[in-house]
Amino acid sequence: MLLRLRALLSTLNDRLRLYGLTRGAARLRPAAGARTVAVFNASARVHGISLNAGFQLLTAWGLRLAGLRVVHFVCKAGMSRCMLGADIENPLKEPPCQDCVQQSRRLVRGAEVRWFDFKESVELAGALRPLTLADLMAFNFRDLPLGEIVLPGLRWRLRLHTLSDDENTRFLYRQFILSAWNVAQEFSAFLNEVQPDAVIVFNGMMFPEAVAARLARARGIRTITQEVAFQPFTAFFTTGEATAYPIDIPADFQLNETESARLDATLEKRFQGEFTMAGITFWPEMHGLDYAFLNKAAKFKQMVAVFTNVIFDTSQPHANTLYENMFAWLEDVRELVNRHPETLFVIRAHPDEMRPGTKKQARENVRGWVRKHKLDEYPNVVFIDSQEYISSYALIDRAKFMMVYNSSIGIEGTLLGRPVLCGGRARYTRYPTVFFPASAAEYRQMAEEFLNAPVISVPPEFMVNARRFLYYQLFKTALPFGSFLENHPRLGYVSLKAFRLDALRPENSPAIRAILDGVAREGDFLL
Repeated sequence: MLLRLRALLSTLNDRLRLYGLTRGAARLRPAAGARTVAVFNASARVHGISLNAGFQLLTAWGLRLAGLRVVHFVCKAGMSRCMLGADIENPLKEPPCQDCVQQSRRLVRGAEVRWFDFKESVELAGALRPLTLADLMAFNFRDLPLGEIVLPGLRWRLRLHTLSDDENTRFLYRQFILSAWNVAQEFSAFLNEVQPDAVIVFNGMMFPEAVAARLARARGIRTITQEVAFQPFTAFFTTGEATAYPIDIPADFQLNETESARLDATLEKRFQGEFTMAGITFWPEMHGLDYAFLNKAAKFKQMVAVFTNVIFDTSQPHANTLYENMFAWLEDVRELVNRHPETLFVIRAHPDEMRPGTKKQARENVRGWVRKHKLDEYPNVVFIDSQEYISSYALIDRAKFMMVYNSSIGIEGTLLGRPVLCGGRARYTRYPTVFFPASAAEYRQMAEEFLNAPVISVPPEFMVNARRFLYYQLFKTALPFGSFLENHPRLGYVSLKAFRLDALRPENSPAIRAILDGVAREGDFLL
């Protein structure tokens, strides 16, 4: 009851602050000959203000303060089913469009807006009706691969990778395709009318924004995707795919003494579990390895730490290069477990796989995979579930080497001096930071070599590149909005701090300055 009251009071306070800020922003006018920027985010919130919704709101205000023309493309019940409004337990249930539109009106009050509603294509609906799941996945319509575009978002919404060919899944797939096509039609008309010089969309993998980004890029419009970055209340902007986190590091960049000290201070906190991602604290507490674990580990020749990912995360389509998906990689891990009884394999589920207190919990998860294969009964396996707060860094310290898919723990393992064998493309595998074979066959071969080798030699450049990469990730690409946002009592949402609108002028905000440079001057969105 107390938490609900705090959440209600915080929401009311947000609305008051929002009213004052939008009232001030309504007086802003673009400069003569100003560039036009379109912004679109239909997948980051229904009620309230999520972290990504907050980033886009602040960005729009900041660009308007800089004299740019900003036009919002906003959903007004424009999809029959959407990323957050679809009910996965009851797909026939109508989405909460009224609440969402009301919140949109609050956020864009006084701004230039183009609303879009839903018009179902009778032709498309008829074409979709008889299709199987496989047909839907391969479906193209008027040169748009709608089945492919929708698939990552469908997996994210259903919280799984392996789709069932049942009517509920097919219904939601059909509705997402119909909605994606409607977005395509409406956004094309929007582009024709507004003629933007740049387009900013959230994430770029959720189907509404994915369609918009695809259409904008096809016209040669500078298209920017945005996601949560790796410091509290920071955002990542790129002309690439934000969910892949492409980071370009100059070849001659080396950390100086001050930068090294700054990185070391951050790593010290992180290795104690003191960090958040997307406003979520993964480690409310962290425990070391107990006597029972240490006693068991002592009976084996060596230990390998295996770190998994969240199967429905939007990073996974980028990661799936060596393997079809993470579970295919885990099947190879299982084979290694069977062949090496002398080795203790510690399989760690990702801490965000079963996010407590939310609906964002994997319906296809590592726990289920372990139980299906009865790996938790193997004498040479220890399974650590997502909500067991055992220190990953203590595991790394005792491991001969690490096996990861594409988790950020991989680059941390390198920094802690451990060999890291990566099974999926990660944001850091672009640089020599870990062992990343070219194929699944090479991965299996390298894993065998590591298990049999008395000592694994790690190239010295892995450590150097890991530090260079992590510094850029944390302190160059992470654009800070912490002066304007704070956590809302409701998990996953943020509140507006008390601030004057002028604080978002480029001369006052490093984040807005970097975004303005990236939008208006084709800069690189770096601090």
